[in-house]
Amino acid sequence: MRRMTVGCHNARVPGTLTLAATPIGNTGDASMRLLDALRDARIIAAEDTRRLRSLLTRLGITTDAEVVSYFDQNEVERTPWMIERMRDGADVLLVTDAGMPSVSDPGYRLVDAAIAAGIAVRVIPGPSAVTTALAVSGLPVDRFTFEGFLPRRPGERTRALEALAAEPRTMVFFEAPHRTRETLEAMRDALGADRPCAVCRELTKTYEEVVRGTLADACAWADREVLGEVTIVVSGRPASVAGALTPERYVAEVEARVAAGTDRRDAVAEVAKALGVPRREVYDAVVAAKRR
Repeated sequence: MRRMTVGCHNARVPGTLTLAATPIGNTGDASMRLLDALRDARIIAAEDTRRLRSLLTRLGITTDAEVVSYFDQNEVERTPWMIERMRDGADVLLVTDAGMPSVSDPGYRLVDAAIAAGIAVRVIPGPSAVTTALAVSGLPVDRFTFEGFLPRRPGERTRALEALAAEPRTMVFFEAPHRTRETLEAMRDALGADRPCAVCRELTKTYEEVVRGTLADACAWADREVLGEVTIVVSGRPASVAGALTPERYVAEVEARVAAGTDRRDAVAEVAKALGVPRREVYDAVVAAKRR
């Protein structure tokens, strides 16, 4: 009797999605796993295909992989196509211009869709501007928060920073060079001129520069043309300072300034800036005191 085989011989095994961290500056930081992955890839999704070609040239790698663009403006429409390719058995290697995909770069949407589709997601770890800046900053690194890029509009940026004024953890931000000065000035006004910070420019590159000091120092440094990629690390509010701040202290300091001739609105702003707390927090304390 002929033995019957149950199953479908044409069933496809899904491919995989691999996120690969690329050098943030120095190509010598490329791992052996990254080199192997780039050589062996059949499909490479890149944030900027021209930068990928440049990286491959600098690494001495040639590839016949299918290279497709995957960036902020096309990831919504391209994600379903890539998911279908992986469902059909294709392996996709995702890279961005620098660092780890999905960390302030395209990738999160594709990872989320791949997981939902039951596709395996793997990671090739590597350089990160976040951890590199933290390590070189000289600020506490036992606990930190990554805030990425702040809003571009001044009002939204100010509100975002005021919401972080009481944050006790070290904070890491990304910023474009042409907005670095105004961002540092907004940080100074919202978090306090004496707040310790480190501005890291062109990390791991030839002209790497790390400026350490206070936000006031950083603002003075930025009073020039700033070039290159910028990562800003800012100290959280010290616990000793946080414990000393009370509504009663806000009111007392505002009233002292008013008595000295400062307009009440300006006094609220000055106290918030001096103590490194949100302006709204001081204002609410003053209003509550008036009601009492």
